[in-house]
Amino acid sequence: MPAVFEYQHTVRPDEIDGHGHVNNVNYIRWMQSAALAHSAAQGWSTERYEQARLGWVARRHEIDYLQPAFEGDLIIVRTWIADFRKITSWRRYRILRPSDNVLLATAQTNWAFLNLDTRTPTRIPADLASGFQVVEGDDPDPR
Repeated sequence: MPAVFEYQHTVRPDEIDGHGHVNNVNYIRWMQSAALAHSAAQGWSTERYEQARLGWVARRHEIDYLQPAFEGDLIIVRTWIADFRKITSWRRYRILRPSDNVLLATAQTNWAFLNLDTRTPTRIPADLASGFQVVEGDDPDPR
């Protein structure tokens, strides 16, 4: 799998707010969906995490909203792993609208790895970390 993963989504009517564009909460949903899809593509599905009784929780989200998205827009969430530390990992995102090549948002999330039974931070397993390529820089493939 490529180091930079692309997740596609078409904006639904229920994602539109009173201003006629996508509500900001949906960007976080798209980011999470992209992260889960990327992880599954690398062999770490939701089921595998559950069987191992391990998982990720968000510690911090940073989002810069640059342009609005609208109902019916096809969007692409590009995501990659920026680092792995002992118990945390930064994941970065670029959210694009390919129809007009507009960058809608840039974002990053700091994820912490947990033991799901004790709900305490735990070391990221070597086999998990080795399943992903760390991509340095903020924008590995500008468009």
